[in-house]
Amino acid sequence: MSSPGERRSIADWDGQLIPLGESRDLRLAVSESYSGMTLGIPLHVRRGAAEGPVVFVSAALHGNEINGTGAIRQLIQDSELKLLRGAVIFAPVLNILGFDRHSRYLPDRRDLNRSFPGSKTGSLASRMARTLFDEIVARSDFGIDLHTAAVRRTNYPNVRGDFTNTKVREIADAFGCEILINGLGPRGSLRREGTKSGCPIILMEGGEVSKVEPGIVESTVRGVRNVLIHLGMVEGVESSPDYQIEVDESKWIRAERGGFLQFHVAPGDIVEKDQPVSTNATLLGHERSVLTSPFDGIVIGMTTLPAVSPGEPICHLGKLPNTVKPSDLRRLRLEEHGLEERMVEALASNVMVTEPSEDALAVEDSSPNESEELNVDT
Repeated sequence: MSSPGERRSIADWDGQLIPLGESRDLRLAVSESYSGMTLGIPLHVRRGAAEGPVVFVSAALHGNEINGTGAIRQLIQDSELKLLRGAVIFAPVLNILGFDRHSRYLPDRRDLNRSFPGSKTGSLASRMARTLFDEIVARSDFGIDLHTAAVRRTNYPNVRGDFTNTKVREIADAFGCEILINGLGPRGSLRREGTKSGCPIILMEGGEVSKVEPGIVESTVRGVRNVLIHLGMVEGVESSPDYQIEVDESKWIRAERGGFLQFHVAPGDIVEKDQPVSTNATLLGHERSVLTSPFDGIVIGMTTLPAVSPGEPICHLGKLPNTVKPSDLRRLRLEEHGLEERMVEALASNVMVTEPSEDALAVEDSSPNESEELNVDT
């Protein structure tokens, strides 16, 4: 095996050659079963008529996060996606062992996305990570890794990356999501370690586990196409909102008491400081507490489970830059009548959103003064 970060050829896959202008379906061996059978992940490699950048697009690194799988399948099946130059490696499922079990994790409960760049003599997760790093990352100039929220949560589409890296920022901007979240990512994650090795990688988050949601797929397909257009790999015009928001600070708002929630916001909603986020009530509907936003922000993600106990995360808010007013952002979104507005409506169908009561509107901010910041990268 090559050392992590060592460049490998896109044309030669263990002796199986892919000439310019051609495509191949491949199977990359990543492990073995208990019975000794080879376990492989499916890949589709597509080369343009001329040399150029190599981009990998991957999904299901957490085995139950399959919105990206649906998007990649759509891209592969698109007969109009013709590369002028360069190559794309499509990997619809990286964690095949988790995928087969409808699980985020590997059978040994390790997180594959905390195991990069991996080791050929380490644990199951470490060995798989090393193979993926050597065979996919080491052949690529850029990477797009597709994720969803964790179980019983949903995320409004957003792109994450280390924006101190100019190439990461370049493809993050090109992807065309409304929300950009700046950060290195957790240690051992594919995007952090891949970027460190010289392959700039962005992570796209959207939707829920165990689902292929049409709006998320549309947003993802649009974003991948935008990146390929930006890199001069396919023809077309980039399509994205006229505005993008960089989030450098985010907070999880947590339940103060146990009970049943009435949500007052949906994923993607733009909120103002002290605006009610949710009302906690008894099973008979008697109000117990009201949580409010600690700042002007945008709802990045939230729980889809209304029953909570004290301390459980309810709503993940991204703080708006001081130069952005909530009213201006709402106006821009409405004026566009685009995917972003439709996405809020679609994701809101997964939670029941109601108007706050007069008592809730009158209550002072009851959210924690020091809301715990949580590492939410997946």
